[in-house]
Amino acid sequence: MEFDWNEWLHIITRWVHVFAGILWIGTTYFFTWLDGRFHEMADSSKSEQESKVWMVHSGGFYVVGKQSKPSMLTTKLHWFKWEAAITWLSGMLLLVLVYYTGGLLVDAMYDETTSILIGLGSLVVAWFVYDVLWNSALGANERVGVVISFVLAVAAIYAFSKIFGGRTAYMQAGAMFGTLMAANVWIRILPGQRKMVAALQRGDQPDLTLGARAKARSKHNTFMIVPVVFIMISNHYPVGTYSSEYNWLILSFVVFIGWVVAKYLRRA
Repeated sequence: MEFDWNEWLHIITRWVHVFAGILWIGTTYFFTWLDGRFHEMADSSKSEQESKVWMVHSGGFYVVGKQSKPSMLTTKLHWFKWEAAITWLSGMLLLVLVYYTGGLLVDAMYDETTSILIGLGSLVVAWFVYDVLWNSALGANERVGVVISFVLAVAAIYAFSKIFGGRTAYMQAGAMFGTLMAANVWIRILPGQRKMVAALQRGDQPDLTLGARAKARSKHNTFMIVPVVFIMISNHYPVGTYSSEYNWLILSFVVFIGWVVAKYLRRA
């Protein structure tokens, strides 16, 4: 039997994508949960020792504290960044292998080259619009920013459903959310944190607004990932998802429900 290199390339890429995604999502939600516990203790009269989170896992006991004012320590600072990069890179490779070059653009509105350019271009445009919105005065009001973001997301999903076939439209929406999440990490979260670390190394007081902005973008990621996971598994259930006449409405509803679920998951 002849060895199918192409099939194994797909399998390994999916394997890497799913596993890296598990690490990324797990880390994000763990730190979200951890931060929530510290907020619960913030207004209490507990001492510094009592304001630490005590945890047990895999036979080990851990005590974790949060610095109210960042300060440099002699121990190694651990960064969590490669999970996001590997998840996005492997996801983009899958998008190219399965959709852009895999023969699934035959039912698109335009020819293959134009469809690919629209697909890739939409990711750039989505980031620009999202980033400008949340850096503006409108984004400063979280409720207004969320409403506008949802309207824009629905508009994008509707456009994808008209430009591409149903299955590709769903994956394009997933790629859009995934790109926003990865860009949040690498363009907004990490640079701000590096500036804070550099200030501490110089002996200066770090700009705490950078930390607040990073935290806000991390929060956005915990909301976007819920519908993204649904999109990832929708391939297995075409009748009720992308093959439906109302596929864009279904996905828009899932985004809304996903954001509501994420709101409560963050408090768990």
